[in-house]
Amino acid sequence: MPNGVTCSVANCNFWKEGNKCAASEISIDIDQHAGAGYSAEFADEELGQLHEDQAADSAATCCQTFKPKE
Repeated sequence: MPNGVTCSVANCNFWKEGNKCAASEISIDIDQHAGAGYSAEFADEELGQLHEDQAADSAATCCQTFKPKE
């Protein structure tokens, strides 16, 4: 079920008609960390809940939830 988050990346597994995101949760980070390995075991320690960043504007952010459609 769409969660109210809109997205224009139509080749994402979670994208639904009407530009809706159907992911139950989303993860957003700053572009500087776009390639970060959040699935790595140490991720919670280095980039977990205690890790905070600030973005100057929305253009400096990226969605880590993206998963290509198969």
